Amino acid sequence: MKRVSERIETLRLVPVIKLNDANKAVPLARALAAGNLPVAEVTFRTDAAEQAIRNISRDCPELLVGAGTITTVEQAKAALGAGADFIVTPGVSGKVIDFCQKQGVPIYAGICTPSEIMQVLEYGLHEVKFFPAGQYGGLNTIKALSAPFPNIRFMPTGGVSEQNVVEYLSFPKVFACGGSWMVPERSIDAGNFSDIVTLVTRAVRLIRDA
Repeated sequence: MKRVSERIETLRLVPVIKLNDANKAVPLARALAAGNLPVAEVTFRTDAAEQAIRNISRDCPELLVGAGTITTVEQAKAALGAGADFIVTPGVSGKVIDFCQKQGVPIYAGICTPSEIMQVLEYGLHEVKFFPAGQYGGLNTIKALSAPFPNIRFMPTGGVSEQNVVEYLSFPKVFACGGSWMVPERSIDAGNFSDIVTLVTRAVRLIRDA
């Protein structure tokens, strides 16, 4: 569990990916690796997600692959069965958290309020997804939440972009950001993986120079 969090913190950026075709998963994973960002959060927003994770886990084992938008234990089971290394949820589900902890798999639960932070603290979680970041006050809200909860670290997702990612990462309580601007759905669908390599390379350079 610690290894996953350490890798995510080192990379500082988690591409949030929507895949409509599982056959695009491996070329996409290789594009991420070529851009020096060997991590992916494949969202369970399409029917292709489970197979996409399975393909990446099988053919690109060096890539850290997580499952996002997990809302049920059944989805979590499917994701882990496909080879997911970590789970990300859009909100707080005690059942999903409990399941992942029993499996020894890292889970980043989505929060945006003090009450939700108190819920995840009851499960011993100290690293959370702040979602949707842009709609819930962004960095100002994270700073406000950090005052009463100094042991919580955040991964803001939703509204994170090339324009604000450096600002987010400049705050010590932000250990990484989730974003999709470097993995646009239209480029994936069109198979324009060279464009994705370019975007990912630029994103990595941006956060490393910050």
